[in-house]
Amino acid sequence: MLLTHLEEIVTQHAATTPRAAGAGALLQLLRDGAGRTRADLVAETGLGRSAVTLRVDALLRTGLLGAEAGSSTGGRPPTTVRFDPGARTILAVDLGAAHLAVAVTDLAGVVLTERREQIDISAGPDQVLDLVRRSGTELLSSVPCTPLAGVGVGLPGPVEHSTGRPRTPPIMPGWDGADVPGILGAAFDVPVLVDNDVDLMALGEHTQIYPDTQHLMFVKVATGVGAGIIAGGSLLRGADGAAGDLGHVAVPGGAPVRCTCGNSGCLEALASAGAVVRALQSAGRAVRSADEVLALVADGDREAERRVHLAGQSLGAVLASCVNLLNPSVIVVGGPLATEASPMFAGIEEMVRSRSLPLATAQLRVVPSRTRGRSALVGASRAVADHVLAPAAVDRLTEA
Repeated sequence: MLLTHLEEIVTQHAATTPRAAGAGALLQLLRDGAGRTRADLVAETGLGRSAVTLRVDALLRTGLLGAEAGSSTGGRPPTTVRFDPGARTILAVDLGAAHLAVAVTDLAGVVLTERREQIDISAGPDQVLDLVRRSGTELLSSVPCTPLAGVGVGLPGPVEHSTGRPRTPPIMPGWDGADVPGILGAAFDVPVLVDNDVDLMALGEHTQIYPDTQHLMFVKVATGVGAGIIAGGSLLRGADGAAGDLGHVAVPGGAPVRCTCGNSGCLEALASAGAVVRALQSAGRAVRSADEVLALVADGDREAERRVHLAGQSLGAVLASCVNLLNPSVIVVGGPLATEASPMFAGIEEMVRSRSLPLATAQLRVVPSRTRGRSALVGASRAVADHVLAPAAVDRLTEA
């Protein structure tokens, strides 16, 4: 979560450093993009004018701030400074079971250019990450020459947050323990942040669509099923980064269908896009993808509609417990079956409203994603920006 008041930083760090309100702390205030004069910053921070000038000048030298002449009511016009998100670029990577999306963004998460292609994640880290390297290098060469700040990567499986390495990912054979940060760090010579893709989707949706929402869940229904959780405005990871692995929660009263994790009756085995496709194939429908399932629904196929609705009910039965535990105000559902007209949403709503406490659902909205498939990319960009623009990181940059 971005800090909005310099005083919070001063209070938090005053006991540990005499330079509590350094240039990095001042930049947090300016990341909202609003233009401010030095007098404005003095008034907002309580720092002296010379202290503000010292920090602003240091930030101007890094290029992270831009300066422009303000309006004048007589005399010399004051100089206005504002955060320049174009001062650095970020390479954002979204890896799925069958897709790769790579984008170059600015520090505010605005996508400058992107590329998407089909992959097979089971080809293993060497082959897939080499493709990421080549795609990223080509995209970076197509944008104006701006320093690369970092790389953010979303993976479709559990990631140990402290190391950035995938841990026993069910749909990523050959990836367990792969040194993704090390491999891509060597390729691009910048910090590399790796996270579970659904955590980044939650962060992206929160950043771009729901910045004022403090409690949000993002649920991805694709090859797998997972959730990212925003609690109190911040990403909830759990002790080891495994929070939100919704796909391997047992569905109450669900059929004992074998799951890729080795258990039976998991949500992923009953409500993922692949599960719906397989159920319809067993019912005699010649479908191979979620898009073809939705095409049948649009054509009025009652069996296709029923199967998608049942998947929504299975998802809703598990989400009802999440609603009672976490009390989110928004649940965003993304993935190929989660279109606005999908019968999946009716199934989700039925179960969540009937099995959750009234107080927990009084303000709850269950909605489709509105980021047009970019939520993981935006989230990856945001994670990198927060890392490289953290107060301590910026202080090191200004002192270099």
